[in-house]
Amino acid sequence: MTTPPPIPAIRPGQGQRPGAETDPRLDWWRDARFGLFIHWGLYAIPAGRWHGEFVPGIGEWIMHRKRIPVAQYAPLAAQFNPIDFDADAWVSLAAEAGQKYVVITAKHHDGFCLWDSHVSEYTITKASPFKRDIIRELSDACARHGLLFGFYYSQTQDWHHPGGDGNDWDYDDATRDFDGYVENYVVPQVRELMSNYGPICLIWYDTPKRMTAPQSKRLTDLVHELQPDCLVNGRVGNNMGDYAEAGDNVIPDETHDMDFETPATINHTWGYKTDDTDWKSPAELVHKLVELASKGGNYLLNVGPTATGIIPEASAEALRGAGAWLAANPVGTYHTRRGPSVGVPGIWATRDAADAHRIYLHVFEWPADGKIHLPADHVAGKLDHVTTASLANGTHASLALHRDGSGVTITGPHDARDHINTVIVVQ
Repeated sequence: MTTPPPIPAIRPGQGQRPGAETDPRLDWWRDARFGLFIHWGLYAIPAGRWHGEFVPGIGEWIMHRKRIPVAQYAPLAAQFNPIDFDADAWVSLAAEAGQKYVVITAKHHDGFCLWDSHVSEYTITKASPFKRDIIRELSDACARHGLLFGFYYSQTQDWHHPGGDGNDWDYDDATRDFDGYVENYVVPQVRELMSNYGPICLIWYDTPKRMTAPQSKRLTDLVHELQPDCLVNGRVGNNMGDYAEAGDNVIPDETHDMDFETPATINHTWGYKTDDTDWKSPAELVHKLVELASKGGNYLLNVGPTATGIIPEASAEALRGAGAWLAANPVGTYHTRRGPSVGVPGIWATRDAADAHRIYLHVFEWPADGKIHLPADHVAGKLDHVTTASLANGTHASLALHRDGSGVTITGPHDARDHINTVIVVQ
């Protein structure tokens, strides 16, 4: 039996457009490193169960996994009344977590729109009793709290629209007018989002499997025309994104030359699902964030609010825990670029964005003897000219350096260990 080839961390066509790696419009994004993703919509009502039956898989895909007809799924809109939704509370949580930008699903694959779209009746303002524009409220809240705001838009899959991709149980794929759907539905919706809200920091497209190169270019150019500083992610397709998008929950094994982002979950689902309570700890979140930063990537970490508008407390606790560590350790993660590989498991390096000679070593497990050894075959040409090393915590204590043929050894106190990540500044 032949073993299938591994799925690449960044899938073909979802890379960064040529020249974007030096585009200064991405500087804020490179400095931010950490963002909040929000998957929220009608799928929060069934929350992983349909007529009491557990549906395997991620919560926001329940319509597809269960092959629920539009005629049965769409009436969920009449039940969607998130009376506990508080945009300021959500954005405040992101700020407390140390996240710098917020991205919400304006329209996911089920086709339901969280803004007052004039192109569709299938919106929160027209089809639900809630009647409020979620995109407007979150955009305004981000402005009040000093965070940047962007939105997710499913440009290819739309299980509600007969021209959108994905629904083959209601609509005949042989007669599907996908090109018409893109031109007459997607383009007008993206235009109104980019025209009526803002400033928008980025638009997050998804699953570009049907997108032709002209269609990807059309959507990218439209965004840049209406809001020149707005970034477009790699899932617009055909390698036309301003930055690349890694696979869901995938951290590349190697450092990439391109700017990339990893979208990730705190448990296993994106949309709220009552049966998924396997939450990551604050330490796991910090470790993933740091590893991604060391490889030149951003961490877009998701929460899935309940149907009433509450972010699960377990998600909130994990975010607050990660934020507490970031607040106590403000250097080494933000305002960094990819660092050199040091060849030691559990130790990652980031480089200061303003001073290329300043390296931050992130030590997840502090050794009992206080000695950090960086092997010669990895430090050669990277850390040959180290002059100082110090702890990045409040003490800023200097650490002893020793260099020989085997590499560089940094020696610190035995009790220097941070319970999540000890950061060393190397000049």
